[in-house]
Amino acid sequence: MVRELVANAVVHRTYTTRGDIFINIFPDRLEIHNPGRLPYGVTPQNILSQSVRRNEHLSKVFYDLNLMEREGSGYDLIYQMLLGSGKPLPIVQEGDDRVSVIVYKQIISKEIVKLMDRASQEYQLKQKEIIALGLVAQHNSVTAIGLSQILNQKDEMGLRHWIGRLVDLELIHTRGRTKGTEYFINPDYLRRLNFKGKTTLKKIEPHRLQELIYQDLLIYPECQIGDIHTRIGKEIPKRKLKSELDKMVDGDRLVKSGEKRWTKYSINKNLQNKG
Repeated sequence: MVRELVANAVVHRTYTTRGDIFINIFPDRLEIHNPGRLPYGVTPQNILSQSVRRNEHLSKVFYDLNLMEREGSGYDLIYQMLLGSGKPLPIVQEGDDRVSVIVYKQIISKEIVKLMDRASQEYQLKQKEIIALGLVAQHNSVTAIGLSQILNQKDEMGLRHWIGRLVDLELIHTRGRTKGTEYFINPDYLRRLNFKGKTTLKKIEPHRLQELIYQDLLIYPECQIGDIHTRIGKEIPKRKLKSELDKMVDGDRLVKSGEKRWTKYSINKNLQNKG
């Protein structure tokens, strides 16, 4: 992975800008600083999916010498290796005259390492499938929109290309439809591995989340979504919370006042009195 990062820095830098490549090693991370900016059309957000040749002949030399992956697959390999070993994604930062890539040393969870290793060996997963599975495992639960943003995919077909066989193999399960689809690791597969991950509210079922909201607003009426989110659990995706709040308003369980960021929610007193 370090070799691939250094090779990318050498091959894809702009040689019209003066400066040296720096490799800074810290106890908890590795930083690579490269003079110049990213190639035109490449951003820190789309670096996984966008490939632009800057120094074509130099790229070919490095590839022929087996010093780097083929064009456009370098960051795929970096993502695969980091997620496969239970580590966070690299952080790519672009300044006015320098690009920095930060890779952290710590493992998010040893249980995720065990999961990734077992699944990769048992099902011979492809590179994109390993990346998608690693992202779902590290987030515990992630929406289609959230996964699309990380992978820079603009439509359902593009995301399906990354998910690959994971649903058919029953490694991951889905809940919801279209943009509201939620991906999470198959609980049965986790039990087979004796997975000892942390319990969170990210996968809470809609009816349970609505009851949690209702009980919160009984105690704290006239509250904004941010306050509710803080009290019932920040690990619950805010989009999921907003969706259930809207359903409860449509079903007359809640009433809201104000607009946009000043919207506040309360229990519908008329319905409460009837109960």
